[in-house]
Amino acid sequence: MKNHMQQEDKFEPLQAERYAAAQKCTWVSIGINLLLTLFQVVGGLFAHSQALMADGLHSLSDLLSDVLVLYANRHGNRDADDNHPYGHARIETAATLILGVFLAGLGIALLITAAMHLQQPGALRAISPLGLVIAVLALAAKEGMFRYMMAVALKVRSQMLVANAWHARSDAASSLVVVAGIVGNLLGYTFLDLVAAAVVGIMIAYMGGKLALEALSELIDTGLDAEEVEAIRQTLLNTHGVLGLHELRTRKMADNALVDAHILVDPKISVSEGHHIAESARHAVLNQHHVLDVMVHIDPEDDMQAGRHAKLPSRPRLLALLAERLGDLLLNNRVVFHYLEGRVDVELYLPADKLPPEGVDALQARCNELVVGDPLFRAIHVHVNHAQ
Repeated sequence: MKNHMQQEDKFEPLQAERYAAAQKCTWVSIGINLLLTLFQVVGGLFAHSQALMADGLHSLSDLLSDVLVLYANRHGNRDADDNHPYGHARIETAATLILGVFLAGLGIALLITAAMHLQQPGALRAISPLGLVIAVLALAAKEGMFRYMMAVALKVRSQMLVANAWHARSDAASSLVVVAGIVGNLLGYTFLDLVAAAVVGIMIAYMGGKLALEALSELIDTGLDAEEVEAIRQTLLNTHGVLGLHELRTRKMADNALVDAHILVDPKISVSEGHHIAESARHAVLNQHHVLDVMVHIDPEDDMQAGRHAKLPSRPRLLALLAERLGDLLLNNRVVFHYLEGRVDVELYLPADKLPPEGVDALQARCNELVVGDPLFRAIHVHVNHAQ
């Protein structure tokens, strides 16, 4: 509960800022794309420009995707619950995947349509200069949207806003192609308008495919890049008490990441000290990296030994084996077991007033003989507690 509260304290302000920024950007984009769709489609129809109408359909797709962004942003920032213990951040990823697939499909459809019209050169018509005016205005509006959205996205570190900003940049690039196609048409090369429409289709399909693949890679738990993983590794190794590290795994979670790590600690420290080291390592990563949560597993040695440990007896069986050899010495006395290198180390603590008649040296000799005769035990150490 404490860790969860600390995590909320860290990310709640950022999530609130991201939500507000995304809401504002998306509503601005909806307004601009609604106007662009009307002007480009209607203007393209009256100006006889296939490229301008294609760009208008692109703006319409932006309008629809903005609605999708609003939904994803609203639901992706909800707190974790029983069904979604890691939160709802991947709703953003799923929305990005849907957006990418939609854009890829739209781009292919526009490309096919332009190709079909190019098969009928006799039907090509000259474009009205009005089309050029609308195309230039659309280019300016989309480039302005890109710069505005990218600035906000970098400020609040939102993957979805970055994707939407680059989407706006692709819109600006497509509008630039449309301007070039219309200019060529006005200069007498009437087919260039359709060529521009085909190029717009290719650009839309490429951007959609790229977004879809990036979202898909996250949904299949693709890890962070090697540089960031190495930085996290060094942060863990720099934590006091961490002697080694293995099985460091990461996976993306929208704008954050989840980290799993196995750290090596002194095998004979207390459980509570090992837990303290793990918590220190965890908070170091949370504070120094853009990470949603860190799961730290404590190991007394490399996990390659874990298979042999699983076959070793549990504590009740070990106590029974020692009692057969050492009699009642274990009764009501402290016994500590260390599972190391596929065998067991034993720490036997006896009060000074309850030592056997032969003395501690003789008892230690008996224990050493037991170790020699039974490969289960790696060492047995007798400790005398003189405190009363």
